[in-house]
Amino acid sequence: MSHTVEKIGGTSMDRIDELRDTLIVGDRKPADLYGRIFVVSAFGGITNLLLEHKKTGEPGAYAAFASDDNDHGWHDRLDRVAEAMKMAHTRVLENPADIERADAFVNDRLLGARNCLIDLQRLCSYGHFRLSQNMGQTRELLAGLGESHSAFVTSLMLQRAGVNARFIDLSGWCDEGDLTLEERITGAMKGVDLETEMPIVTGYAQCSEGLMGEFDRGYSEVTFSRLAALTGAREAIIHKEFHLSSADPKLVGADAVKKLGRTNYDVADQLSNLGMEAIHPKAAKTLRQAAVPLRVTNAFEPADPGTLIDDQPAEEAAVEIVTGLDLFALEVFEQDMVGVKGYDSTILEVLTRHNVRIVSKVSNANTITHYVDTSMKVLRRVERDLAKHYPSADVSSRAIAMAAVIGGDLSGLSVLTRGLQAIAAADLEAIGASQGPRNVDVQFILERDALKPAIAALHGALVEQRAPKLARVA
Repeated sequence: MSHTVEKIGGTSMDRIDELRDTLIVGDRKPADLYGRIFVVSAFGGITNLLLEHKKTGEPGAYAAFASDDNDHGWHDRLDRVAEAMKMAHTRVLENPADIERADAFVNDRLLGARNCLIDLQRLCSYGHFRLSQNMGQTRELLAGLGESHSAFVTSLMLQRAGVNARFIDLSGWCDEGDLTLEERITGAMKGVDLETEMPIVTGYAQCSEGLMGEFDRGYSEVTFSRLAALTGAREAIIHKEFHLSSADPKLVGADAVKKLGRTNYDVADQLSNLGMEAIHPKAAKTLRQAAVPLRVTNAFEPADPGTLIDDQPAEEAAVEIVTGLDLFALEVFEQDMVGVKGYDSTILEVLTRHNVRIVSKVSNANTITHYVDTSMKVLRRVERDLAKHYPSADVSSRAIAMAAVIGGDLSGLSVLTRGLQAIAAADLEAIGASQGPRNVDVQFILERDALKPAIAALHGALVEQRAPKLARVA
């Protein structure tokens, strides 16, 4: 196991020409260039244009096609994709011949996708076929265009720099085979000589499982982890634009944060639960089972080893990260709930049906509260459904925030007590707090406007002023 599998994210891809001169090639000798597989995301913003904007929800080509009223909206958005792709590769490619080849690649792929969608619309104009039954495949078709483009462009750029880069397209373009993810990856890597070639692999992989159906836009990390596991990688590496640190430096100050250096998959899972993913939890599980350690680095500091994430227990009790996010508290109060079974399962069924992500929950004799990550629009639908199930219950929701203190081992640190004291000392109020017996995280519930100052206060008390571990009670 001598090679690594390394992933470059979308915002870093916009500076792939810089990474060529540092991370990928730099001052490496020819013999040191290889033994590395790179998995690339689409250039920054391209997937938003292909699907929909991840944060604002602004329709991209897919969303326009799914709700096309005038039969022209999605065509215009595909034109915008073509323009954005060409602008992206023109910024990083220097040779006119390479730019011409990249332009031709974009034209060919987008023309093929456009013709495919036109044929699909025409087919579904007959009563026997339904467009809604083909939207999953349509979403995957469009999403894969972004990674195919970036991988092709990166291969061109590296080849021009003298690297024997090989474009590995897992998107299934013009492929009639119905392959599993494992078959797709192993087939594409067959015949690749890692000692003399540098594979540049698409983050999207077309497969019979349908990655987007389960992972949506987290598919690239799933591809990355399966590739590392199937090829027996020595290490899986994710290159980000920042180090995995003890808090957001914008909130607590760049001088106050500490790079983790080393942590474990338990901590990575807690971060994923809070939407601050070091890696998708399913991808982490794949690496864990294959005994492949994960490293998270700052792509623009290639000499820094970053943070190693493995399955080893924490060497000592310590607070590693303080983070948080805005949530809603969904509360179901029913006086007759005491001793009656079924309330919790019904609430979970409704939340699952509306695709609401549950971050945490608490309950007592007559109240069940779920802290959820969703929109108010969806939450109102959930409330209406629950009111139908339990007409005598008081179903309500409110905007809140959760600050979380995370560490591989928090035992003996009195994090709950010290955290509440730190919040109070900052003239803030915690409206709830909880700690589980596993001792990997403590959660503090706050008003939304208190989240940022609370994170700063918790970081100051628990990370910057790290106290010695208390003696265990026998």
